[in-house]
Amino acid sequence: MKMTPRVVLIGSVAILTTIVLIMIVTPYFTVDRTPSEIFRSRSEIEAAGRELYIANGCVYCHSQSIRTIDWGHGAERIAQAGDYVGDHPILLGSQRTGPDLSQEGGEHPDDWHLAHFMNPRFTRPLSIMPAFDYLGRKNIDLLITYKQSLGFKEADDRMTRQREWKEKLISAYESGPVENVAFLHAQVPEGWRNIPNPYPTSAAGLARGHKIYQDFCIGCHGPVGDGMGPAQPFLYPPPLNFTLLKDRGVTGGILYYQIMNGIAGSAMPYFKKELESEKIWDVGNFVAVYFINQSDANTPPRGIDAAYEPIVP
Repeated sequence: MKMTPRVVLIGSVAILTTIVLIMIVTPYFTVDRTPSEIFRSRSEIEAAGRELYIANGCVYCHSQSIRTIDWGHGAERIAQAGDYVGDHPILLGSQRTGPDLSQEGGEHPDDWHLAHFMNPRFTRPLSIMPAFDYLGRKNIDLLITYKQSLGFKEADDRMTRQREWKEKLISAYESGPVENVAFLHAQVPEGWRNIPNPYPTSAAGLARGHKIYQDFCIGCHGPVGDGMGPAQPFLYPPPLNFTLLKDRGVTGGILYYQIMNGIAGSAMPYFKKELESEKIWDVGNFVAVYFINQSDANTPPRGIDAAYEPIVP
């Protein structure tokens, strides 16, 4: 067979037709369209927010399909075909420049999202997402409503938890700083409350903690740890003022637990999927040394030191 233009054309059309049949036509007629156990219809407000999401190109950076290999933000539920039966078009996305959003609803309270849309660097100092303050508060609220619906029934449950805890946190905050700190510490399991930071304070450890603080914490807690970062005007209750914690019984274990697990109802997210154990201890010790002026690093009860740790007499 000679490679004539006609043969090339026929061959190309045949290959393209085969691809379309395999990748588009066959799935269209074979995929189960039964709604999943979490599916629910969106409200009109949520649908309007989705239109804004599409119009502003959010799908170019954010996917909505958790895979079995994903360990990051929101990866508690593998995506199923039945999750998308109400979406036209389906916004699966292919780029993961930002976190996957298929389970975003309830991961953060509304005020965190407000600060994030106004300027993503307020809540995520290393974010490359553009600011959306130009949309105005009304449109931002629509986008927040849509994002809080992602995850459907499970998102609704998470939002219920966020609202319940926010009410308690506001009450504690408005009772005064002493009562607020006591309430926050009381939510940490007793075992964690009695654990000191296991790593000795070192120049290298504090430098690592400083870098982590700048990368993750400075937008809310501010450069001097007083809770007056650029996100503060949008958050209520406001970020914790670390400088008020001296002589309040804070331990390395309390700081670790709150950084690891976050504080539901507040803008404090969990970092257990982003920061390894030592990074959490290091940033906790940085906060303790520079803002609280009171560190329990490497104090009893002590276990066996890690092999690489500096030897302390």
